Amino acid sequence: SKMPFLSVPKEVAVGTAMLGVAFATGMLAGKRYPSLVFGTPSGMKGKNSPLQQYILDHSLREHPTLKKLRLLTAEHPWGRMMVSCEQAQLMANLVKLIKAKKVIEIGVFTGYNALNMALVLPDNGRVIACDINEDYAKIGRPLWKEAGVEHKIDLRIKPAIQTLDELLANGEAETFDFAFIDADKESYNEYYEKCLRLIKKGGIIAIDNVFWNGKVLKPRKDDLAAQSIHRLNEKLLRDARVNISMLPVGDGVTLAFKL
Repeated sequence: SKMPFLSVPKEVAVGTAMLGVAFATGMLAGKRYPSLVFGTPSGMKGKNSPLQQYILDHSLREHPTLKKLRLLTAEHPWGRMMVSCEQAQLMANLVKLIKAKKVIEIGVFTGYNALNMALVLPDNGRVIACDINEDYAKIGRPLWKEAGVEHKIDLRIKPAIQTLDELLANGEAETFDFAFIDADKESYNEYYEKCLRLIKKGGIIAIDNVFWNGKVLKPRKDDLAAQSIHRLNEKLLRDARVNISMLPVGDGVTLAFKL
């Protein structure tokens, strides 16, 4: 059956179309030039590649406080858990594109992505930031305050499923505009389903790490994270409740546009 693509707001429809054109262009380029795979040059592999640095040098517009938090997070032993800066910028641009006011983030770490989104939200906008470790968030909180957006970030330290259930119980279904999922991979499907109930029509759910370092290509039986992500990837392909774009940004991110 045909999906009612035109039922979503004009801004989202235009944004989805642009992403689709970019993806199709990459596919065509990949057929013509063997060095391109899904529009991603092979030279981009690795964070220290010259082409990756070129992308950052020619596209990253980073608020000074964001840069400070990124560099601070990079010094942390688990700094690699931070979302890539170019991906966080894309999330912020999408939040701004759809004029979001209410956002959910599942998996905060030091709060780089939360800060990125909070900076583009209106003054009465809110990020419901879900995590189970307050120690990491303590690194970013002073910088949220420095950037003048601490009041926009509602940090909730408890299992994210519990927070999502509380939001639903409070009658907040279909009142959120955007959700970003980047926490324990085994729970991704449950996070997605609850976020889908909380997001309004025309809203976006962004799902991080959908490549899982390439392990989704052939998930090992003992790799529950890879198996969980792979199952969700397959489910999303056939989910008539959303339009999707899987993008080769960071470790892969899927954007699900609720119909």
